[in-house]
Amino acid sequence: MHDIMAIDTVVNLFTDEVEALRPANRKQFYQGKMKVSDSTMNGVSLDEMLRRMDAAGIEKSFLIAAKCGPEGPAACYRLPPAMVARAVKAHPDRFLGMIGIDPTEGMTGVREMEHAITELGFVGAHSYPHWFELAPNHARYYPFYAKCVELDVPMQLQVGQSMIYDPTYPRRSVGRPITLDDVACDFPELKLIGIHVGIPWTEEMIAMAWKHRNVYIASDAHSPKYWPESFKHYIRSYGQDKVLFGTDFPVLDFERTRNEIEAMELPEAAKRKFLRDNARRLYKLD
Repeated sequence: MHDIMAIDTVVNLFTDEVEALRPANRKQFYQGKMKVSDSTMNGVSLDEMLRRMDAAGIEKSFLIAAKCGPEGPAACYRLPPAMVARAVKAHPDRFLGMIGIDPTEGMTGVREMEHAITELGFVGAHSYPHWFELAPNHARYYPFYAKCVELDVPMQLQVGQSMIYDPTYPRRSVGRPITLDDVACDFPELKLIGIHVGIPWTEEMIAMAWKHRNVYIASDAHSPKYWPESFKHYIRSYGQDKVLFGTDFPVLDFERTRNEIEAMELPEAAKRKFLRDNARRLYKLD
């Protein structure tokens, strides 16, 4: 048993229904690059996901209604918000919804985001800038940022390199953490979370979180045992109020990730903030 029940702020549904929406080449990414197990790639039901969360001491997971790529024949996939909403409705004490953002959709996308938050009960927004090759400080995101401020919900953005390697659909690494500097200056009320640790620009991501009171870092998608020492130090010390736990499941396995964090032997207060308290405060879960 774990003494602290964690909140995982970045999680993907992997049910059979969701898997049917993903193109076949995503299997190469998950298994070839991310080493996801066969048992997971065959589909993870909600009950099985809850069992794995329990084994890892994870109380709640934020499920992303992801928008991976623009509309069109080269699109990766788009997870309808209704699928996430059904999972949340089935287990409201365990799951929370996150609405995916496509910055090219303009006010249509803004209205969809508002509907998901005000009508479906989603707790925040999420975007992968590299899929659209639009850096986080591009003007096309700004209506979404403004709406997040108005609704008082956080925005997650992948920072760091693009991990897509399909040569038929390459994506540039536009998510340099320094681009969050413009956003944080223009929207000082926006709760802005750089996910994926910022690798390979982790120092840059730490600098942004240190400079701006409204910028945070999520730890997902990179195994804790490979985190840069600067990030581990940040969690232990002066950044302990600015970090959020995440896995990006199934990219990272719940239990393995939790075990690697426990092996770091973080100070108890810092570990509690990282695994749980910061997410509760930032997403107003109290």
